Amino acid sequence: MRVLHIITGLGMGGAEQQLRLLLRHVPATCDVLTLTNAGSVARGITADGTRVTDLAMAGNRDVAALPRLVRLIRAGRYDVVHTHLYRACLYGRIAARVAGVRAIVATEHSLGDSQMEGRPLTSGVRALYLAGERLGRMTVAVSPAVGARLNRWGVPWQRIRVVPNGIDADRFRFDPAARAAARERLGLPADAFVIGGVGRLTEGKRFDVLLRAAAQLPSDVRVLLVGSGPQEAELRRLAGRLGLAERVRFAGETGHEDSGDGGAEHAATQLPSLLSAMDTLASPSPEEAFGLALVEGLASGLPVLYASCPAIEGLPAHERTSSAYCASDPDSFAQVLYGLRRSGPPPQRTAPAAVRHYDITRSAGRLMDVYASVLTGPNQEVNSP
Repeated sequence: MRVLHIITGLGMGGAEQQLRLLLRHVPATCDVLTLTNAGSVARGITADGTRVTDLAMAGNRDVAALPRLVRLIRAGRYDVVHTHLYRACLYGRIAARVAGVRAIVATEHSLGDSQMEGRPLTSGVRALYLAGERLGRMTVAVSPAVGARLNRWGVPWQRIRVVPNGIDADRFRFDPAARAAARERLGLPADAFVIGGVGRLTEGKRFDVLLRAAAQLPSDVRVLLVGSGPQEAELRRLAGRLGLAERVRFAGETGHEDSGDGGAEHAATQLPSLLSAMDTLASPSPEEAFGLALVEGLASGLPVLYASCPAIEGLPAHERTSSAYCASDPDSFAQVLYGLRRSGPPPQRTAPAAVRHYDITRSAGRLMDVYASVLTGPNQEVNSP
């Protein structure tokens, strides 16, 4: 089976990292085409042995790229075209249909109730999305919550399959040596209580809530933000206004491992090591499609706090250990974080059994089932959460 993955960009991001991980576990011959921004994840995918082509689109309205995309799909003689992220889903579905491919799958990675990939869900965005969706055969939702949102938009259940994001849990196992090295590199005291936040530094992630919560906590508390984005400058200014400038660390864009661009990056800068350096992982974002970073935090043995996390909310109640819901406001987070600090570190940092639900091999197997279904024709079975 030959599969072409089309994605909007390959800079550091959750959907981009998830694609790289899936490519290692899906038993199919795959190529990747990025519409733009062949960044660090593109280099990593190439280092893993998968070919990446950059279409070098000039912008959202660069329709001249469409004929080039059609030619590349035809030349590859692909059995399945799989698109990821809004712009790639629109252009990729159109190009695949023109190229004669009917087995078209799209993954919806980032659909919230009021936004998609950071853009407000206006009536125009929704109409364009639905028009493109009808050109494909199946839409993969990364959580039942995303599947339900798609259905409320008007996508029939028989055209939706839920394939949760997956992780390689072994990579995130707590490592005390990595914890010490990462803390030393970041200038974090060995005895500090470190609150972590992982994700794009955008307004929707509400990392300002963490800073305002930390300002209410004792001086041994530190905040470690992992990610980059347009709100970084504002968050730095807020930290200064709150008197936290020396207590907040911005780790910047980081990966799960080496990026494949000339050798392994320093281990202490990678996400597994940074998670080991934390004492808790917090997500004040009130609107998430999955919550991959929190699952990775659980795999590192961290207690996690969340305002929204379909990955955890979708687990059986008795398996939601090491996690707690927290309203997305500074006072609520400060109260729970203070309690965690007082409790001190657990005697052992081990991953809860629930992490097995999101093993990447299970996700890859379910995705192969989706490919098989779209290749053999429409499946009339209704798929609901």
